[in-house]
Amino acid sequence: MGFRKNISVRLTRPLVKLLARTPVTPDALTWTGFLLTVVAAVVIGSGHLFAGGWAVLFAGLFDMLDGALARLTNKVTDFGAALDSTLDRLSEAVLLLAVMFRYAQNQSYWFVLLTGIALAGSFMVSYIRARAEGLGLKLTEGFFTRADRVIVLALGLLLSRFNGILAIALGIIAVLSFFTAGQRLYLVRRKLGNRE
Repeated sequence: MGFRKNISVRLTRPLVKLLARTPVTPDALTWTGFLLTVVAAVVIGSGHLFAGGWAVLFAGLFDMLDGALARLTNKVTDFGAALDSTLDRLSEAVLLLAVMFRYAQNQSYWFVLLTGIALAGSFMVSYIRARAEGLGLKLTEGFFTRADRVIVLALGLLLSRFNGILAIALGIIAVLSFFTAGQRLYLVRRKLGNRE
């Protein structure tokens, strides 16, 4: 996890420093990233999966920038964190719903089900973290986080011209999301046990 965060910081630091000199706010970046994700979902739903993959990656860049900008400019707020978390969930939903729509158009109903399972798993990972924080626990650990899910989905879309690759990507998201949900639930149990 530390390695992934380190790579993310190195990639975004120059751009964040540049943005810090402008009037752009972290919340504006959060909204921009969400709106770009909606555009990516429309592209995917219209059948342009390769272009959709690039759009997903571009929108995901804003997800890395908003928090980094907030920390650099000392504009970290509770509302900003709530907004970011909320729009992250909506972003995942619209992307996977667009994939479901595409599969439904092709009458690939087993893949519609697989995408639904991936969506449920990704929501469980985020929900357990939010519930843990509601209990006063800090829970940042997790084998397969949102950034990983976005990258795997984007790769699946970019390589979708190869038969079955997108379905494999969705399968990876589904399996590893539920694994991570279980991992986080175990960590919550352990931390609560240590607190008693």
